[in-house]
Amino acid sequence: MKTALMVAEKPSLAASLANILSNGRCSTRKGLNGSCSVHEWVGQFKSETVNFKMTSVCGHVMTLDFIGKYNNWDKVDPAELFSCPTEKKEAVPKLKIPYFLAKEGAHCDYLILWLDCDKEGENICFEVINADIWRARFSAITEKDIKSALANLIKPNENEAKSVDARQELDLRIGCAFTRYQTKFFQGKYGDLDVSLISYGPCQTPTLGFCVQRHDEIQTFKPDPYWVLQVTIKSSDGQDIALNWNRVRSFDKEVANMFLSHVKEHDRATVVSVQSTEKSKSRPIALNTVELMRTASSGLGMSPQHAMQIAERLYTQGYISYPRTETTSYPENFDLLSTLKQQQSSPEWGEEVRNIIAAGINRPKKGHDAGDHPPITPMKHATRNELDGDSWRLYDYITRHFIATLARDCKYLSTTIKFEIGIEIFTATGHSLLSPGYTSILTWQALGNNDTLPKFTFDEKVNIQEAKLVECYTQPPDYLTESELITLMEKHGIGTDASIPVHINNICIRNYVTVAAGRKLVPTSLGIVLVHGYQKIDPELVLPTMRSAVEEQLNLIALGRADFHAVLQHTVEIFKQKFHYFVQSIEAMDQLFEVSFSPLSASGKAHSRDMKKGMSGCNSCTHPTCPHSMNSNGLSSCLECDLGILVLDPSAAPKWKLGCNRCDVIIHLFENAHKVTVDTDTCDCGAQLVTVEYKQDKSKLPNEATEMSGCVFCTPVFAALVEKHRAVASKPVVTRGRGHAKSRNRGKPKPPKDKMAQLAAYFV
Repeated sequence: MKTALMVAEKPSLAASLANILSNGRCSTRKGLNGSCSVHEWVGQFKSETVNFKMTSVCGHVMTLDFIGKYNNWDKVDPAELFSCPTEKKEAVPKLKIPYFLAKEGAHCDYLILWLDCDKEGENICFEVINADIWRARFSAITEKDIKSALANLIKPNENEAKSVDARQELDLRIGCAFTRYQTKFFQGKYGDLDVSLISYGPCQTPTLGFCVQRHDEIQTFKPDPYWVLQVTIKSSDGQDIALNWNRVRSFDKEVANMFLSHVKEHDRATVVSVQSTEKSKSRPIALNTVELMRTASSGLGMSPQHAMQIAERLYTQGYISYPRTETTSYPENFDLLSTLKQQQSSPEWGEEVRNIIAAGINRPKKGHDAGDHPPITPMKHATRNELDGDSWRLYDYITRHFIATLARDCKYLSTTIKFEIGIEIFTATGHSLLSPGYTSILTWQALGNNDTLPKFTFDEKVNIQEAKLVECYTQPPDYLTESELITLMEKHGIGTDASIPVHINNICIRNYVTVAAGRKLVPTSLGIVLVHGYQKIDPELVLPTMRSAVEEQLNLIALGRADFHAVLQHTVEIFKQKFHYFVQSIEAMDQLFEVSFSPLSASGKAHSRDMKKGMSGCNSCTHPTCPHSMNSNGLSSCLECDLGILVLDPSAAPKWKLGCNRCDVIIHLFENAHKVTVDTDTCDCGAQLVTVEYKQDKSKLPNEATEMSGCVFCTPVFAALVEKHRAVASKPVVTRGRGHAKSRNRGKPKPPKDKMAQLAAYFV
C-alpha cells in the first residue's frame, strides 16, 4: 500500500484536518521530535487505497541568516552585510523539524502540503521536501472545504515562494546593516539612552515615520481663534432648539460682532424651508484582514498583533475562515444561506438572522476581489461558554459583521429646516428612523433616538431664546490611533495583511512609541530623534515610497513577471549606496541625539549603569580626582534652568560642548580645538575662565594664535565660537541681556575647587 504524508503548518491545524479527513477514525502518536504529533488512517487517494500520515511543522522550518563569521558585530563591518553569503538555517533547532520530516517522509509516495494559503505558506512548501509534491488550497477548516481541497490538489507555486525569499533576504541585509551600525554608534554614548538595540527596518521605520509625522504636526500647530454665532429658538411645544449658522464661523471678531448685532435686532426667526428626504446608511462590505484589525483596535481595544493571534486560533479551531485575506467580495458560488443558517439558533443574534432568512437574503455589496481567499466569515456557531473573553469578543464581531453584510440598509428620514433672522440663515437638522436594517446587528452603528425635530411649518415665526458669540480655537490633530496607522500602511503599501501587525508591534516593544488611552500611538524621544535623523540625512529612508516600490517588485516576482535575481540585486545596490551615505552623514543624527539625551564620557560608564538606581552621570559627580567630573569641569550656573551647572564634556572632543546637568541646554564651542580646560580663576560674571588651544593649521583665534584664555560669556573673541542648542520640542529659549551677566551665579553654588571642598564632597 502506498503512503501519503500530509504536512500542516501547526500541530493544532494538523489535528483538525486529520479528524475531518479520517471522519474521526484516525490514530495518533507522538512524533520523534516530541513537539509534533502524527495522525494515521487508511483512505482513498487518486483512485487507490493509501495509508495517510498527517503531521505538521511549527511555522517556518528554515530561516535566512548570514554565515557564522558575519554574525560577529565587533569584527564585521556592517557594509559587508550587503554582499556577504547567506544560508538557510533551522528556524528552531531544538524542534528538529527537518530530521522529523525526513524520518516520517522516508518511503512515502506522496507529499501533500496543507500549509497556509498565502505566499509564506507557499514558501514553506519548498522548505519541506523533495518528492511527488502536492499542495492543498483551502480557506476554512470545515468538512466540505477540506475534502474539496483534497480532491483538487495543485502543484506549489515556486514564484510566490521566491517572492518571499527575496523579501526575507532584502529585510535581512538592509535591516541588519543599518541596525548594527547605528546601534554600535550610539550605544554607550548617552547615559539615559537605555536600549540594547536601535533597529532599522524597511517596513518598521516608515511605520514609525507616520507616527512621528503626526507628532510633528501637533507640535507645530498654532491654534487660531474664531467666533461662532450661536442662536437658540423655542418651538411651539416649548422645546429649545440650537441652530447652526450657515456661515459656520468667522475668524474676524469685529465681523462676527457685526453679525451678532444684526441678529439681536430681531426677536423672532422665520421658517423659510422644511425639507424631508429619505436616506440610507449602507450596510458593510465583506470583512478582510485590514478591517478586522482596524475594528479590533478601535472598537475592542485589542492590538493588531493580539487580534490576529486570536483570529488564527479561532481559524485552527474551525470557528472562522482563514483570517488573512485582502478580499472584500464573496465568491459567486459561496453558500451564504447555509453559513447564515448556522447562526439562527444563537441567543445573541438568532432573531435577526431568522428575520433576514424570512425576508430573503439581500445580495451583499460588491467589494474587491484580490484573488487570494474569501472574506472572513464564521464557519460554525459558538456560544459565550465555548470561547474565552477576547476570543468570544472577536468571534462576536466577525459573526455580526457577516450577518450585517446580508441585511438591509438602514433607512431614515432626514429633515432640514432653514430659519431666517434678518439676512442671516440658520439651520436645524434631525432624523427619524424608518427601518434599522443592519444596525440591529451592528448596534454601535445605530442612529441616535434623540435627533427628532419638532414640527415646523413654512413661514412660521418662532421666538429667539438666545443669541450669543462663542469664542473657539482651531484644534490640532490627535495622535494616530492603531486603526488610523493601519489605514495609512495599507494605503501606502507598507507591509502585507500578515506583516502589518508585526511592524506595529515592533515599534511598540522597541520603545519608539507608547500606546496611550484610546490606542493612540505617541512617539518617544528615541522614536522622534531617529525619524528626524533619517529625515536630516536621507528622507527616503523613512518615507513609505521606497518600501512601496519594493513591494510592487516582489508582487511581480510572485506573478512570474519579474526576475528574482534582478530585483534582488537592484534593490540591494540602491540600499547599499544609501547606507554608505548614511554612515558618512551620521553626525547629523548625532547632533539630534546630543540635545535629547545626556552625554556620557568614558569614565562615566559605571555611572551610566547606576542610572537605573537613581544615580546621576559624570556631569553631576563630585569625585575629586575624576577628570570628567563636575568638580574638574564645572563652568557656571545654567543660563536657563537656574538649578543646574554647565559642565564641560571632555569626551566630546574635538566637538567640544558644555551641558547642563539638570536641564537640556547644550552649548557647542571651540569646534576642532586641540584642548579645552576649565581654569581655577573666575570672571567678574561669576563663571570659571577657560583656556582653549588649537593646532597651528586649525586655529580660529585672532592673528592665528594657538592658545587663549577668557570667559565663554564675556570675552568678545569667544562669542563667534559658541553656539547654544536645546532638545526637540522643549520650551522656548529666553535670551538674557548682557546686563544680567553679573547675576549669573547669584544664589547658586559654584563647583567646589579647593582641595578641602573636594575631599568634603568626596566623603559626603
